Amino acid sequence: MVFKIKGIMKKGTRPEPNWKKIKFNEPYKKATDKFKRMVLNHPDFDPTSFFQFSIFMAKSLLQMLEDVEENFGPEGQKVCNNALVKVGYDMGKQLFEGIEIPPEMPTLELMSFVATWVNTVAWTSIEDPRIIDDNKCEFDIIWCPLQDVYKAFDCRIQRYLVQGIMDYVRELRSSFDPEADYDIKFLTTIPAGSKTCKFQIVKKKKGTPDKWENYSKVLENRALKRWKAKLRKKE
Repeated sequence: MVFKIKGIMKKGTRPEPNWKKIKFNEPYKKATDKFKRMVLNHPDFDPTSFFQFSIFMAKSLLQMLEDVEENFGPEGQKVCNNALVKVGYDMGKQLFEGIEIPPEMPTLELMSFVATWVNTVAWTSIEDPRIIDDNKCEFDIIWCPLQDVYKAFDCRIQRYLVQGIMDYVRELRSSFDPEADYDIKFLTTIPAGSKTCKFQIVKKKKGTPDKWENYSKVLENRALKRWKAKLRKKE
């Protein structure tokens, strides 16, 4: 039995006319092409094995971050977080470098499209996107591959990957709309018990504090408090 689930994935489409006018990049194209050629149509390939591999890698990354924080404190945390931002920046470049943007395309619409491509490609998620008005768009993540594996606090790993992607997208956006700036913030998450992970992208005044980065710092401090508590227990 096939169940129809609300939302779109990588091969899905959006109703906005500009969606078909913009062509985003395939990340890691050489490896992806080889995967399609050698694995995807292999007679005994089971897609769940690839999903299980991604969970294996995600759990490994989480364990590494936690162990580095526990053994090296703030300096270790900084090294790990910076590494994640670098990987995110590279993913942003892989996805969006050199794309052609229709000249009449509103910047907020582009930000919404960018979010869809990130969510459905980089995170293999099911996304339900919508543009609210000229200053705000939203999206719900209906399903994320990590929702049954990561706890709510563990999702901070993804914040730094997103931060790196956002850093690249800011450079992209500044090339055609240097006056625009946006905040992205989460409202609910599935690991915390909500039905969906809900996010907003909101136009903000240029130069005002970045809410995404600020909340990342809040989570960093929470992690360090846990580290200090463990140190006290060992004493």
